[in-house]
Amino acid sequence: MSEPNTASEPALKSLRDRPFELLAELERRGRTVSAQANPEASAGREWVGVALRMAGDLYLVAREETREVLGIPNSTTRVPGAKAWIRGLANVRGQLLPVVDLRQFLGSGVTPVTRNTRIVVVNHREIPAGLIVDEVLGFRRFAEAEFSADAPPTVARCERYLAGAFRRGQEQWPVLSLRTILESPAFAEAAA
Repeated sequence: MSEPNTASEPALKSLRDRPFELLAELERRGRTVSAQANPEASAGREWVGVALRMAGDLYLVAREETREVLGIPNSTTRVPGAKAWIRGLANVRGQLLPVVDLRQFLGSGVTPVTRNTRIVVVNHREIPAGLIVDEVLGFRRFAEAEFSADAPPTVARCERYLAGAFRRGQEQWPVLSLRTILESPAFAEAAA
């Protein structure tokens, strides 16, 4: 069962030879349907982040601060004289990437490597880094109205790196600022 096209809504069939315009129209229609299904979320702007688990807690990091998510590389090269939280350098598609155990950096113990362990590559212009986390859960979307500047206490003791939290029902999702971590004096002091 399909709805009739209006003058402002082109038929999808007419766009089959113009793939970019077809995708744009499909996205527009999807947003329209989503807004009709959830009007309170569409009333404000939307925030998108990457959900991850660290030390048993759930966190969000801004999508803009994340370049990509990788599996744990087969080998890393240890950096002599570096702090213990720097696991080493990994060769990622011909580029050297410093790999940092985020939990260990925060003083919350070593991240155990399991099949779910991932590296979150930080999108930072000047400081390349891959942060080891327990698990990446994918994207999460929140209405900006769900944001609170108050961040809850965490098991990983990372409150100084939190930029608020999103609350939905009983769940709290602290927002971890990767930029704040990378630009902190503690991160700059990587030499043991």
